[in-house]
Amino acid sequence: EVQLVESGGGLVLPGGSLTHSCVGSGFIFSEYTMIWHRQSPGKEREWVGTIANDIGGGGAHYADFVNGRFTISRDNAKSTVYLQMERLTPEDTGMYICNAYHVGNDYWGQGTQVTVSS
Repeated sequence: EVQLVESGGGLVLPGGSLTHSCVGSGFIFSEYTMIWHRQSPGKEREWVGTIANDIGGGGAHYADFVNGRFTISRDNAKSTVYLQMERLTPEDTGMYICNAYHVGNDYWGQGTQVTVSS
């Protein structure tokens, strides 16, 4: 059974930091491109960033709104992808969802909620 299980959400003050983890199972993690999305209140789901699989070189790229504040990394030995978020603002509030994609296989996690508020 394929699973993506996220953790690390919560309530954080503006300007604060948070790190999400997403653990994959039931598929060959290193072969998959890993993607983070978010769903903010009243908005369409939007792409946050992507980290390539091993063949793709493992590099990451990000949506413009990230503006150097987020870092995506992966540990294939642990089948885990991370999303480190810094300098958070209330506009970063939302459900953060990880997604694994490879050659037509498209798997999604359930998401974890982040609330940025004072």
